[in-house]
Amino acid sequence: MKYTPLPASVFSQHRQRFMAQLKPNSIAVFNSNDIYPISADSTLPFAQHRDLFYLSGIDQEETILVLYPDAKNPTQRELVFVRETNAHIAVWEGHKLTQKETTEVSGVETVLWTDSFEKIFLELANNAENIYINTNEHYRAKVETQTREDRFIAWCKDQFPNHHYEKSNFILQELRGVKDPEEIAQIEHACKITEKGFRRILSFVKPGVWEHEIKAEFAHEFLRNRSKGFAYTPIIASGANSNVLHYIENCRRCKEGDMLLLDVGAEYGNYSSDMTRTIPVSGRFNTRQRAVYDAVLKVKNEATKLLVPGTLWKEYHKEVGKLMSSALIDLKLLTKNEVSENAEAYKKYFMHGTSHHLGLDTHDYGLLDKPMQANMVFTVEPGIYIPDEGFGIRLEDDVVVQEAGAPLNLMENIPIEADEIEALMQA
Repeated sequence: MKYTPLPASVFSQHRQRFMAQLKPNSIAVFNSNDIYPISADSTLPFAQHRDLFYLSGIDQEETILVLYPDAKNPTQRELVFVRETNAHIAVWEGHKLTQKETTEVSGVETVLWTDSFEKIFLELANNAENIYINTNEHYRAKVETQTREDRFIAWCKDQFPNHHYEKSNFILQELRGVKDPEEIAQIEHACKITEKGFRRILSFVKPGVWEHEIKAEFAHEFLRNRSKGFAYTPIIASGANSNVLHYIENCRRCKEGDMLLLDVGAEYGNYSSDMTRTIPVSGRFNTRQRAVYDAVLKVKNEATKLLVPGTLWKEYHKEVGKLMSSALIDLKLLTKNEVSENAEAYKKYFMHGTSHHLGLDTHDYGLLDKPMQANMVFTVEPGIYIPDEGFGIRLEDDVVVQEAGAPLNLMENIPIEADEIEALMQA
């Protein structure tokens, strides 16, 4: 395993919290992701379903977790099914988890082979009243591919058409939104790897460098620090590309005078970091670039202070909108009259949200209609985008809401002040 895993006790606690919210006599099932085909015999790299990982710590394909807290037989209250390995698989694919190793990773005592799942599940589900299925209910989700979970749900409903079905995701949205100290430590480690990548490219970027070359420098640093790589598709956007929010082509040559927007984060142990920095390709900001940069940084710092327990999501974004409106007036991009007539006039230059939950997913689970709580992890990422002037600036850190006091910035050591950026680029 490339990364240092969390202790099994963390996943045991996650399961206990989840099962405590199930209705009486309920059974819940979680399937691993598929290995997705591309063409011929090619496949995408395997990535574990984050819910299954959250509840078990198992990072292997063809895994199924079954939770049945009211099972009469105590050994059947938590079951994990993993792929049975053999000498042939070991030669071609490498080591797979043994049953003993699965228990060590997950804390689940009853470990069976995946090919026995259907028989055992049918026996257990016959005695259950409710079946919890794990559909994707994330507010950003747009799923067009049938998943292993989808196939299981269809099969299950065919076998048990008269059972009552509930959704596990509604429970997990709340549980996963608040992180354990061990989870925060994994995110912080991912942030530290991201810092190494960013410091690496500060001495590499100069006029004539290609965006994809910068991406390669990040990838090199991430992989050599035991990350699987990027937590999400990186944005390496120079010049006018910095005004495209989801620019991922990364194929332009950086030119003298350009601003370079870098939205890049390493993962570690399946936990994400999410950083944005915007730097001058030539090593120095011009007067206008510096003014916009300082304005974005000021909004980011002020917005961060608002991430405290009790804050409501919608109210938070309204307050950030006021901060941004003031900044845009100072930059002569908006007038006071425009802002007084339309409180959302700022969206012409800042059209996306300021923060999102961060964790096992880059846009992680979290209930947006409930007040913020301690140990939630958020990004803070305001930006100002000025297509008419050929550049956009976004700055982003990852912070932890604290019980008292200012949020903890997990990226406080990643250079962000303009003077420090210039000094490091010219060192």
